[in-house]
Amino acid sequence: MARFIVTVPLPMPLDPAPDTPAIAHADPTGATLRPTGPTAGRAQQLAERYALRIQQGLAAPGSRLPSVRECARQHGVSPSTVVAAYDQLQARGLVEARSQRGFFVRAPRRHDGGPAQAIPAPRNPPVDATALIRGMFATARDRPGPGSGLLPPDWLDAALLQRALRRACSQGDPGLRYGEPAGDPGLRRQLSLRLADLGIDATPQQIVSTTGATHALDIVARAWLQPGDAVLIDEPGWAVEFARLSALGMRLLPVPRGPQGPDLAVMAQLAAVHRPKLYVTVSVLHNPTGCSLPLATAHQVLRLAEAQDFAIVEDDTYAWMAPNHAPRLAALDGLRRSIYVSGFSKILAPNWRVGYLAAPAPWVDRLIDAKMISSLTTPALTEQAVAWCLEQGLLRRHAERVLDRLDRARSRTLRLAEQAGCHPVTPPQGLFGWMDTGLDTDRLAEALLDQGWLLAPGSLFLATRRPSPCMRINFATSQDPGFWRDFESARVALQR
Repeated sequence: MARFIVTVPLPMPLDPAPDTPAIAHADPTGATLRPTGPTAGRAQQLAERYALRIQQGLAAPGSRLPSVRECARQHGVSPSTVVAAYDQLQARGLVEARSQRGFFVRAPRRHDGGPAQAIPAPRNPPVDATALIRGMFATARDRPGPGSGLLPPDWLDAALLQRALRRACSQGDPGLRYGEPAGDPGLRRQLSLRLADLGIDATPQQIVSTTGATHALDIVARAWLQPGDAVLIDEPGWAVEFARLSALGMRLLPVPRGPQGPDLAVMAQLAAVHRPKLYVTVSVLHNPTGCSLPLATAHQVLRLAEAQDFAIVEDDTYAWMAPNHAPRLAALDGLRRSIYVSGFSKILAPNWRVGYLAAPAPWVDRLIDAKMISSLTTPALTEQAVAWCLEQGLLRRHAERVLDRLDRARSRTLRLAEQAGCHPVTPPQGLFGWMDTGLDTDRLAEALLDQGWLLAPGSLFLATRRPSPCMRINFATSQDPGFWRDFESARVALQR
């Protein structure tokens, strides 16, 4: 079991050094400690709060705790209580004190009967991406997260999922054998029809099922790339994709992304200099900006890909929240040098990890080989359940109901956001809004985490982490006026 070692003595309370990011100090129940009487009781509460954040991975090694004075002010306790709490964290090996600088989260160490060895820190973006994901799981269940990437549970159709599973179980083999390497044939036939609605001509033989869209993206990267290869990405873009590609050893080439799509001049220059193998993009309802590629931009991206000989991976994760006629690169390209990726977890349920990719016919065997190496096959039972939902038109009708609710939620959330001093950077569409707050959203995220609100600050969506005044909000989970009141209070306090 991993544990921590403390080697540095406790210093006097000092303001933290300005060059090290502070950790988010969160408690779902609020910032002020419960009045339990003796100072020792409040110190224990405070220590447990920080210990939980560190053990959940929400405070990366090397992150700085607030200064003693700042922590005392935030939690409504005396400085001596904070010192006692930090002392407990040191005794447990979770933090260390650095002379004249403050208190810092320690890197974990493991023991194998010999000297303590530091566990290597992950490469750059993954810490930030996994912190957001852990936070999504750790956020209080009864309070939605404005930074969430999911629909609220009560928007989903549990009865539909139960019917679909019962149908799949009654129709054939209930998962007693491995499925086909390419995926369930019935699902692939239905997906071929679904893609035709989007203007994408793909036979069932060109489609490979996966365990969610993220798995599909991983299969493509493992089949196409070698460590050190260059990959074009949108910036802002999805932090998990940055983290995944970085962990595989790829060189990320960020291309600025705005309402009109990627900056084509920057993309052309990067492609000419670095000769990338792939461009990974979200063409429709881009995460986090919500924008979709204009038709003219899509054509120019395809021309550039042909001229510079790189493939395009089109992530259409939010396809069911977008109109069928929205320009898809795979449709315009005819699946010649593009791979189309999508899935169902965003519209059906987060834990229904059914995804797929569609690719040029000559590339399919290579992708199936990569899939088998990573997961052997995919679960046929849930694939058959999704196929039935598609065949019966039930998924389409469910999506229509979701879109109707989302339109109303978007209007309400935008009104609340503007009243709180935010404005959209890009035209509001789909599930996400890209909002300008006028302040460093890392600082806002830290302040609001203490109130139980999980934000998705703009820095998470940048390939190289740096301050950003933007944040991504989920229109469906940001309708609580209480959040916006807390947001406005935190914003005003930080402006002072």
